[in-house]
Amino acid sequence: MPSIPSHKPYRVGRSRTGLGLFATKPIKKGTKIIRYFGPLLDSKKKEEDAIENKYLFELTNRWTIDGSVRENIARYINHACKPNAESDVKPRKRKVFIRAIKDIEPGEEINYDYGTDYFKAYLKPIGCKCDACEKKRKKKRAEARAERARLKAKAERKALKKAEKQAKAEAELKEKLRAKAARKLKKKLNGHALDGKSLNGGSRAKVAGKKSVGRKRPAPAPALQA
Repeated sequence: MPSIPSHKPYRVGRSRTGLGLFATKPIKKGTKIIRYFGPLLDSKKKEEDAIENKYLFELTNRWTIDGSVRENIARYINHACKPNAESDVKPRKRKVFIRAIKDIEPGEEINYDYGTDYFKAYLKPIGCKCDACEKKRKKKRAEARAERARLKAKAERKALKKAEKQAKAEAELKEKLRAKAARKLKKKLNGHALDGKSLNGGSRAKVAGKKSVGRKRPAPAPALQA
């Protein structure tokens, strides 16, 4: 990491995106923190216009600062969608300063908005990792987890309701089959009872008939002659 004079209110340190610039002392709102500098590139010169890197800072349609040089400590400042600093561009002087737009506390990372073009070209394809975007992602992940939990609970309730309905239907079917079997058994028993009654009655009638026909009455005594 580059050496920074001790009187400067910042240091280079590890950030979520790699390296970043962090406050070492309280920085008041409106304070000019650091200058963004490097060689000036003239877009009218083909060899300079052809230079491409992530540290190019466009001042005007013609002039661009190539901030890729190691001495440019400001190049370590990361992008943020809700920053605590901003780029103060002075095209005529061909200078750029990073100025605090909020009070920045020691240990807090310094950041500013890189602009729409840079965001679309470099950050959007890989996903912005600033605190604001990270909070949005965490919120979306939490909402997604909550939605999955809600759907799971809904599916479990539906499955439980279906199981209860099926169990009830099976119980009703068993009850119907039991009742049907009971009626069938009762009918069968009643049929046996009726058959037994008919046979007993017929036997008694037959026996009674035999007794009536088989009995011989005694012949009348012969009359005595006078």
